[in-house]
Amino acid sequence: MNYGRVLRTARRRARLTQRQVAERAGLPQPAVARAENGRNVPRADTLERILRACDAELRVAPALGAGVDRTAIRQLLELTPGERARLAVIEARNLDRALARARTRR
Repeated sequence: MNYGRVLRTARRRARLTQRQVAERAGLPQPAVARAENGRNVPRADTLERILRACDAELRVAPALGAGVDRTAIRQLLELTPGERARLAVIEARNLDRALARARTRR
């Protein structure tokens, strides 16, 4: 993650100068400049203070694809295009049957 870019973007969206952010965050202006320029990676609490001064926050979310079992994907990729097409037809028929059963149960 490019923390400097994140901080600079947050500051610009808030339409603040580095000096204004520094005053709001209780930090020296050169510390804000160093964090934005990527000369140092700010500590988590400093990052949070700067973002809060910009009325922004950093959210943590799981990485896309984390915890995904790729076994089925790998197995499908081992099939030839023709085999994948035949399998798709079979699965489409199964889906049609399942939908038809669901409609009759209503």
